[in-house]
Formats: sequence, structure tokens, C-alpha cells
Amino acid sequence: MENPDQEQPVKKDSNKIYFLLVVILALLGTNTYLFFKGKNTKERIVTISDEKTSMQTEIDKIEAELDMVTSDKLKLSDQLIKEQDSAREKIYELRNALDKGQLSQAELAKAKEEIKQLKYFVSKYAKEIDNLKKQNQELTGERNELLSAVDSVSSKAAELQKQNEELNSKVIAAAAIKSGPISISAYTIRKNGKESMVSRANATEKFRISFNIINNPLALKGMHTIFLRVIDPSGNLIISNDGGQFISEDEELQYSYKTAIEFANDGRSYNIDFSDGKTFLKGIYNITLHADGYTMGRGTLSLK
Repeated sequence: MENPDQEQPVKKDSNKIYFLLVVILALLGTNTYLFFKGKNTKERIVTISDEKTSMQTEIDKIEAELDMVTSDKLKLSDQLIKEQDSAREKIYELRNALDKGQLSQAELAKAKEEIKQLKYFVSKYAKEIDNLKKQNQELTGERNELLSAVDSVSSKAAELQKQNEELNSKVIAAAAIKSGPISISAYTIRKNGKESMVSRANATEKFRISFNIINNPLALKGMHTIFLRVIDPSGNLIISNDGGQFISEDEELQYSYKTAIEFANDGRSYNIDFSDGKTFLKGIYNITLHADGYTMGRGTLSLK
């Protein structure tokens, strides 16, 4: 017959073994949970870090694009300047947010959305700048065409002015009175006041220049000033007491004597007497007449 007191210890030992097994299994489960939880946490941290790096790279690209589209020296409107400043301020804020450290998933999602909006804005801003460049190019082209047209008109105006001046010069030259053949004679004055023509220098007291004016319908009728230049045989200009200067064919000259005649376009003849009160020399005298800014006629006289 079995002893009941011997079965009781065996049951107690079995209970202890079961309890230990439960504890061991619980510890194993806890360690497994903590292991996978830690692994997931590390993976999440790595993922967040990678996303931050990617977003920072994206921000760098956006800022580089903004710098590129604003590198040209364009005159921006107040609105474009305001939009550019707003974009740079948002880039600054995003950089600060990413530099703070670990971000939550919600903060990362918000940053991603803001970067997406910023990227869209910079793309839109770049198109506006590109349109502004095209407008500037078109305006520059139109301005260059206008400048070219102005230069062409100015050139034509200058050419017409030159032609007009040349025409005026021709008209003025054509309107100047001209003499026919000039006859020069030497005279002496006798005691009775009569004049006698001579050919010797020591007997000559004055020259008489005789000429007629060629008919010219372009010349103004009325009084015309005549300038007389007398060059002696030594090549010197004889200057009388009233000798002065005048302009003939754009050259400033001295005259020996001046007077005035009336032009009526009727072919009449004229006489001009000249004497400086000094003794005349032997040789050839060259005499020119000038009127209306041009040479009117020439003649010579030889004295023995």
C-alpha cells in the first residue's frame, strides 16, 4: 500500500518548474519586443535623417535656381522683388527647421509640403523672369530699330542740308555779278585839268579800270560793293588810305580800294579810277575786281 506523504513533494517541484518556464518565456518575449522596437526606432531615425539630407539637397537646388534666374542685371518690378525676398525668407526658415535636430514625422511632412510649394513658386518665378528677359530683348530690338531709323533720318537730313547748302552756294555764286573784259589805262592830268592817256610809269598819276557787267537775271538789281586789288610789279599789294579787308570765295583778303556801282542788268559800262598818290613803277600791274563774295574780273597793265 502506497504512502500518501511521498507524492506531495513531487507535485511541488513540478509547479516550480512550470513557473520558471513561464518566467523564462516572458523574459524572452520582452527581450524580443525590445529588440524589434529598438530596431524599428533606429530604422525610423535613419529614415528621418535620410529625408532631412534629401530635403536639404532639394533646398540647395531651389536656391541655386533662384540665384541663377536673378543673376542677370534686370530691372525688376516691386512685385517681383517682393516675391524673390519671400522665397529667400522661406529658404532660410526651412534650413533653420532642418538644422534643429530630430524632427517628427508631422514636421517632416510639413517641411516637405513647404519645399514642394517653394519649388513651384521658384519655377513660376523663373518663368516670369524669362518673360521679362524676352520683353527686354524685344524692347532693345525695337529701340535699336528706332535708333537705326533716327540715324538714317539724321543722315538723310544732314545729306539734304549739305545738298541745300551746296545749292545755296551755287545760287549765291550764280547771283554774283561778273564783268566782261577789263580794260586798264594809265592817265596823267595836265595843268588845264584835262586827262591824257600815257604809257610811262613816271608820267602816270592814276589808273582807269573800264568794264561792263554781264547780264545776269539772278543778280540783285541795285547797289553792289566793288573791291579793287592792285598788285605792283614787285608783287606787293598797293593799299590806299581806305584799304581794309573783305571776304572773297571764303578767303579773307585786303583791298586797295573799294567803291559801289548800280547794277540794272542792262549791260552798261563802268569806270573806276585808282591812285594812291605815289609814284608808279615800271613793269606789269595785276588788277582784280571782287563783288558779292566772288572774283568779278581780272586785268593787267604794263608801264614802261
